[in-house]
Amino acid sequence: MLIFVIRLIIFSHNLKKFEGHKIRISSKILQEPSKFSNTQKFYLEGFNFYLPKYPQVSYGDKVTVEGIVEKGKVINARLINLQKDENLFLGFRKKIISFYKLSLPEPHSSLVAGIILGYKSEQTGVFWEKLRKTGTMHVVVASGMNVAFVAGFLMSLLLIFIPRKKAVFLALIGIWIYALISGFEAPIVRSTIMFSIALVAQLFGRLSLSINALFLSALIMLVLKPSWIYDLGFILSFVATASLMLFTKKVDKLLKFVPKYIKSDLNTTLAAQIGDAPILFVSFGQFNFLSPFINTPILWTVPLIMIIGSIGGIVGLIIPFLGRLILYIVYPLTWYFVTIISIFS
Repeated sequence: MLIFVIRLIIFSHNLKKFEGHKIRISSKILQEPSKFSNTQKFYLEGFNFYLPKYPQVSYGDKVTVEGIVEKGKVINARLINLQKDENLFLGFRKKIISFYKLSLPEPHSSLVAGIILGYKSEQTGVFWEKLRKTGTMHVVVASGMNVAFVAGFLMSLLLIFIPRKKAVFLALIGIWIYALISGFEAPIVRSTIMFSIALVAQLFGRLSLSINALFLSALIMLVLKPSWIYDLGFILSFVATASLMLFTKKVDKLLKFVPKYIKSDLNTTLAAQIGDAPILFVSFGQFNFLSPFINTPILWTVPLIMIIGSIGGIVGLIIPFLGRLILYIVYPLTWYFVTIISIFS
């Protein structure tokens, strides 16, 4: 904690020095940029950069950008240099996303790519606005739930063939590869660190306390990248996780009258929103109080979309026709998802 405090003080002091000055930053984009009708937005070294939509930049690209710092924001930003990254994992990511686009219409292809790989570059404007209004935008981007699914799947599969210690080691590698492919968004990194702590605890025969793992992952992330303390995704992810740990059992007791088949999703959503709702209201000036009840009927589709979409995407890179057939199975689920969002928006 002392290291974190010192790191944050130095980082904040350096940011203040740039006020009113022109800055130039060369860095890799470690999060999927957001694309709007005429602009694109990405986050570098504590600053948000808004650039014209073209030339498009992507997760993994190395960019050089410059602009003038004004009240903590960069104005008159412009792209000086763009260097595309074509490493193995990012190439794999791009091929699967391209296959989704060829196989499914919008917004279904972006919905599948968003849930599985955190892709959010080309969500159609109307659908993205509906997600924002209904408070369900967090569902269509890769999150901690994805990492939990990948970790659980890998452990279940590997334990069939190899001893637990080897399985844990390979699962660790697997979840970090997934984090690399899906983008180093704060919720993904947070969940990956937490599961790494839990898996390493298994290797040494120790218990892992979730609340300790949560705060330790926050400290690790902020020491390595202190600019995350200003990132809304980072804040919402940690507050939601803490809320789940603190309030899930209490909310569950209050929902005794709710049918079991919807109780779990409603309980999870309400518990998470206890912490996140005030932050969303302060950040955006609005909060949809129906959000927990909109999340409940769609959350059950997310694991199925992830499983079927992942299989279809991987198979499609080898046998396109078969992969496309598998993706057609996911279409009724995405149609249901889009329909529910449209009704409530």
